[in-house]
Amino acid sequence: MTNDARGGDWPPLSAFTTGLACRCPRCGRGKLFASYLKVVESCAVCGLDLRAHDSGDGPAVFIIFILGFIVLPLAVWSEFRFEPPFWVHILIWPVVLLGGTAALLPPLKGLMVALQYRHRSTADPELP
Repeated sequence: MTNDARGGDWPPLSAFTTGLACRCPRCGRGKLFASYLKVVESCAVCGLDLRAHDSGDGPAVFIIFILGFIVLPLAVWSEFRFEPPFWVHILIWPVVLLGGTAALLPPLKGLMVALQYRHRSTADPELP
């Protein structure tokens, strides 16, 4: 158990588990997002102030690498294997990229917020 600045004891949770589940990085139970990508101001369960946490462009960069690593080989393989017309590529791959981006963005943003909390990289006015 770790003693928190608010006076509570909170078990150290995995930043990967809480972040990818889009849960509060301190208690692991409260929701991290108020809407699709808007981080809540504070956790409804433990009261952790999350206003200072900002993931910036980190999640987008990771998505570019992940989807590029997956989609590019698939597009090349499908071209050589099936030789579809160009318009088929135009229909398939943007949908795959947009769907993958929409699916990966919240968990990766949650991971970045959890890692910031875990490594105390944001200014916490409650800490001495």
